[in-house]
Amino acid sequence: MGGDLIITGGVPLNGTVRIPAAKNSVLPLLAASLLCSGTVRLLAVPQLADVDTSLVLLRGAGCAARWQGSDITVQSMPSVCRLEPEAAAQMRASILFCAPLLARLGRVETVLPGGCRIGARPIDLHLSGLARMGAHCREEGTRLILTAPAGLHGADITLGFPSVGATETLLLAAVCAQGETVLRGAAREPEIVDLQNFLNAMGGKVAGAGTDVIEIEGVKELRGVSYRPMKDRIEAGTFLFAAAACGGEVEVTGVAPENIRLLLHKLRENGCKIHAKNDKINIESRGKLKCNRRIETMPFPGFPTDLQAQATALNASCTGCALIVENLFETRFKYVPELQKMGADIEVKGRTAFVRGVGKLHGASVTAGDLRGGA
Repeated sequence: MGGDLIITGGVPLNGTVRIPAAKNSVLPLLAASLLCSGTVRLLAVPQLADVDTSLVLLRGAGCAARWQGSDITVQSMPSVCRLEPEAAAQMRASILFCAPLLARLGRVETVLPGGCRIGARPIDLHLSGLARMGAHCREEGTRLILTAPAGLHGADITLGFPSVGATETLLLAAVCAQGETVLRGAAREPEIVDLQNFLNAMGGKVAGAGTDVIEIEGVKELRGVSYRPMKDRIEAGTFLFAAAACGGEVEVTGVAPENIRLLLHKLRENGCKIHAKNDKINIESRGKLKCNRRIETMPFPGFPTDLQAQATALNASCTGCALIVENLFETRFKYVPELQKMGADIEVKGRTAFVRGVGKLHGASVTAGDLRGGA
């Protein structure tokens, strides 16, 4: 999918935007639906390419998965232990569909997952954790084959890095495994909490999400459920950055402020006025903004890597200088040459970008190489 966007700038943004469900939550919830013996209904799901790819993966595994208006229903009857290779190769999150299929069928075959080109995103933490639970992992070229002849069992697992994907994979593997699993060093992102809530709504026994220790007591079966996924904190942050850069007054609704607390702090540093209450965030941006001194991406509750590009773009049009440090993905500054075409003064050395604010950018023809850089 692709296309051209023609944007005429120089106009303040004013109004209200309601944030849709989070893609980064919807995808693991769709993967989790493979574990359910009944019908799962996800409510108010955004129609995105990755969501449609997930439905292709579910159908390829033998499930009935379809849109009903803005909702998705999944009747989980997996009978095929091979993920559709073309769809799996397109999307990084395809790895999340492996653990549920492995749990249900005892075997899964896939190709190594794809996704945005922002650097290496190894799946070794996924595989080593699954191995602790009784899975055998084998790579044959681009193919990945996982088997669990005796089924999956609980284990005490410590992640060397709080990987969101690995945490989700091991949660999905453990919820129906035999015995208890303790996952230490787990990711703390709000999307992990949403996955826990979804699994528990289906009859799972998961506790501790949102902390670095998650405990899962395996259950024999999960039941169907209707569930409304959390709102997209990254999309909310993107709109807030746009409002800050363009000026004006914007209300963003649907997102819990505590999920983007550090972002709101950084916007106040820029000179924006922020008022946050319940699920409403109001931003007012007037006059010249000043650069953040330093932004450093970290796992939650630190500054999200998925908002780093948007923060850099804002700082490029502020006054002063900013240091942006990317700790998670080594090639996530690939969008910088495109911003430079618009007049940005940015110097990149390794995982650090030094931004000299120019006050105002100008129009140019640019190319989006990844989702967040495009934003």
